[in-house]
Amino acid sequence: MKYILYARKSTEEDDRQVLSIQAQLEELQEYAAKEKLEIVASFCEAKTAKEPGRIKFAEMLSLIEKGKADGIISWHPDRLARNSVDGGKIIHFVDRGLIHSLKFPTFWFEATPQGLFMLQIAFGQSKYFVDNLRENVKRGLRQKIRNGTWPGWAPVGYLNNPKTRGIDIDVDKAPKVLKMFELYATGAHTLHSLAKWCDNNNLRGNLGKKLVIANIQKNLQNIFYLGLMKWKREIFEGKHEPLISKKLFDKCQEVMAKRGKVQEVRKHHFAFLGLLKCASCGCSITGERQKGHNYYRCTKKKGPCQEKHYLREEVLTEQIKNFLQKVSLSSQDTEKVLAALDSEQDKARQDAQGEISILKEQLGEVETKLQKLLDIYLADTLSTEEYAAKKKSLLYQKMSLNEKITDFETKGLSWLEPARDFVLSLNQATNLLSPPNLSGMTTFLKNIGSNHVLQNRQFFFAPKIQYELVAERSEANLSNLQFPVWCPGGDLNSHALTSTRP
Repeated sequence: MKYILYARKSTEEDDRQVLSIQAQLEELQEYAAKEKLEIVASFCEAKTAKEPGRIKFAEMLSLIEKGKADGIISWHPDRLARNSVDGGKIIHFVDRGLIHSLKFPTFWFEATPQGLFMLQIAFGQSKYFVDNLRENVKRGLRQKIRNGTWPGWAPVGYLNNPKTRGIDIDVDKAPKVLKMFELYATGAHTLHSLAKWCDNNNLRGNLGKKLVIANIQKNLQNIFYLGLMKWKREIFEGKHEPLISKKLFDKCQEVMAKRGKVQEVRKHHFAFLGLLKCASCGCSITGERQKGHNYYRCTKKKGPCQEKHYLREEVLTEQIKNFLQKVSLSSQDTEKVLAALDSEQDKARQDAQGEISILKEQLGEVETKLQKLLDIYLADTLSTEEYAAKKKSLLYQKMSLNEKITDFETKGLSWLEPARDFVLSLNQATNLLSPPNLSGMTTFLKNIGSNHVLQNRQFFFAPKIQYELVAERSEANLSNLQFPVWCPGGDLNSHALTSTRP
């Protein structure tokens, strides 16, 4: 009899089950020497046997099929197979007479009907162990998710805590990840430029690898940074600390949706490319370089178009600058307005208590709906897909309400922060004018409005209401400019802040 020695451990990781292979080899060699068995080949494999497809196992069966060996020595039948396919191959080789003997130090086998029956039971027990272990692991993972603990590897910006089994914020990487979200939300950065920024700022993955475009896009879409977890197409609340606000997350998704596919690299740079549509046919406006100047025209991809004229970039720039001048605010006046807003901070916090009570009532209603939704789902009234979709919507509402409550408690009335952002954007319009920043103008126009079109060589778009009001008042040459801000209840009112036009 010629035997092949086969030893296997269940994982490919070098730092796990290190002694398993060595221990098996020593035990099997001692057993072979004691039983005076001739070993013609040895195979060591580091791969799970719960699925077919092991390379060394296949090589071993190939040698046996070629007649170079008559039997196998292994520690236990579960080292040979934990799935029905590989177990069936071993039994089939015995039936064909290719395997005359199987030797196990811990298991008896003879090539008889009784021996084959016992071998089938051993393989069946091995498969049952794997299947039962899989279900137990899945049950444990589901329970961790229900408890609000992420069961997998933490994304960049977080760390797995081996002591508490929870997720902690990475104090070194978290600020950089937050900055990455903020940069992308401006609309001035692409995924490619963010990858360069991460490399320059030494922001790498938790395994020390560089963050490529695919990693960055996945991170920007990961709701884990909101304090939520997505598991098996269902959303759960996590116990880990959120890294960003829902407002910032939604802004990033909006920028990503608007950007769409990556634009091809062009020979000439056209600052306003991707901003404009044709008012007549709805096609995109493209750019051309002629006689040293940039021109914009309709692509006419939908057929003949009434807009037959080209618009020179310098003319388009002047039209855009004309609007920006109406909504611009000097740095000096910006400081005055921000100071006026800061002076109202304390009073706003006092007035916010009533709003906080209302928001907490709404939060309680959402939590009640979540519990009722779970009861309905457990009663088999809703499908898994319907339950996951409704739960996701309610969790997003809950997160928004929590953020509003936090905003009221820490900053005062909810209109203060948007008002600051609005005033700063008016100052940004001033900075775009001198010197002219054409690419910055494109980003700014996308952020403050929509439906940017060219009609009869004229630029039109629909600005947000607050910018429209400022532009109208600027045209009226009012001496006192009233900045619209958001007040309780969501209405857009005028908050009187005196300013002198630059």
